[in-house]
Amino acid sequence: MRIVALVTQKGGSGKSTLAASIAVEMQARGETVFLVDMDPQRSLATWARGRSDRRLAGAAVGPERLDDVLATLRARAVTLSVIDTPANLSPATDAAILAADLILVPVRPTAFDLWAAEATWRRVRDLGRDCAFVLNQCPTLQVSRRVRTGIEALDAMGAVLSPPVTARVDYQDAMSRGLGPSEVDPAGEASREIRLLCRAIRRRIDDSCAGRSRGQQSAAVQAGPPR
Repeated sequence: MRIVALVTQKGGSGKSTLAASIAVEMQARGETVFLVDMDPQRSLATWARGRSDRRLAGAAVGPERLDDVLATLRARAVTLSVIDTPANLSPATDAAILAADLILVPVRPTAFDLWAAEATWRRVRDLGRDCAFVLNQCPTLQVSRRVRTGIEALDAMGAVLSPPVTARVDYQDAMSRGLGPSEVDPAGEASREIRLLCRAIRRRIDDSCAGRSRGQQSAAVQAGPPR
């Protein structure tokens, strides 16, 4: 099972909407997806309950239960867990960071969000992990100056997944109906953005897991054979 955690110190970044959109698209790609909602607001779990498609389930989970829940999901052949976290740095976000194969940090192209992204990045690094950024709720004007500035600032810290996600009505319409953007308008621009973003997420997860596997093999070699 692969685990994607969406983490940010700042509220209003569109974290829950992005988590739901990714989950729907990944399910359409053949993944068996489960949503783990660690945010006290429970927006993602509420959205999941409103879906008519019960194959995509979710539950509210506290940090003390996360490891047990993930172990249960592995035993039930879930292939992808998407974790939504509180909009702060807390025991819940730390637990999600440590459990995840890929940590996504949604960032709006504003000064306040960029400052918060740096704080989140530092916490992720303190815990010995790496993350990727997703520019979210961007102006609909293609590659605006503000978006370019945001990409440059995030590039200085780490990877920025492409494409940026723009502020479109389809995202809010989908959330209010218990859907993902690809279920509202499969041919729409919001659907295209999430489809391309999920491709980038899959590549990033594969690279992350491959790197971790190589690190474990190297550590085993250095340790030598058991005595």
